[in-house]
Amino acid sequence: MTMDDVAEKGLVLLGCGKMGGALLQGWLGQGLEPVSVWVIDPDPSEWVLGTGVHLNTDLPGKPAIVLIAVKPQMMAEALPTLKAMGNADTLFVSIAAGTPIATLEAVLGERTPIVRAMPNTPAAIGRGMTAIIGNAHAGAEAVDLAEMLLRAVGHVVRLADEDQMDAVTGLSGSGPAYVFHMIECLARAGEAMGLAPDMAMQLAKATVAGAGALAETADESPAQLRINVTSPNGTTQAGLDVLMDDAFGLAPLIARTVAAATERSRVLRNG
Repeated sequence: MTMDDVAEKGLVLLGCGKMGGALLQGWLGQGLEPVSVWVIDPDPSEWVLGTGVHLNTDLPGKPAIVLIAVKPQMMAEALPTLKAMGNADTLFVSIAAGTPIATLEAVLGERTPIVRAMPNTPAAIGRGMTAIIGNAHAGAEAVDLAEMLLRAVGHVVRLADEDQMDAVTGLSGSGPAYVFHMIECLARAGEAMGLAPDMAMQLAKATVAGAGALAETADESPAQLRINVTSPNGTTQAGLDVLMDDAFGLAPLIARTVAAATERSRVLRNG
């Protein structure tokens, strides 16, 4: 299956909130014609209304792809409406958090090609990190196509096993919240050292955003970038002596943080 098949047979987007809307914007920006897209959303934004896609109309009988972007609590209501497309050639791609492939197969049919994906919130601005895994009926071409579609909102990695989704949830899925909290903490620390609140927050946001962009684009590893900034017995070294303490520093704290989120994901998955 290729993008030509998508253009010919159609793509159904179930749910067009922030994540679904970001995907749609990416696809249209990459040249997918609006007439090839069917969007089902009970409360579409003004932007979606102006795209020219088929909106809340009858769906094609055998679309190339159905991308499920509804919230997990809406899955029970939304999935049965698509059951007639299951057990055939239509590829289902789900970005619904916490919904395993087995749940999708139980409703759509065991022979349905399915790719499960876990994006994170920066995907809403095209800077996301998405992990994907296909079921036994999603061949190599189907997974390739799912990756191509999801690259519209950032980077994509492939998992070897669906159980790894719990660790992905703990790291990149929940990770943006950890970084946002770090920004809060940096800003508060700056205030404590005498900076005005607005200035402290501006400095904290720009520092984290700039360091992240540098880490992503630089040839050096994050460890080497850290070393580059650190002069012996200088100010950065003084701060890192606290942050890199083996017992009470950032490393053991982050390890416990990711482990807690990963374990919670396992608990939720297992009911």
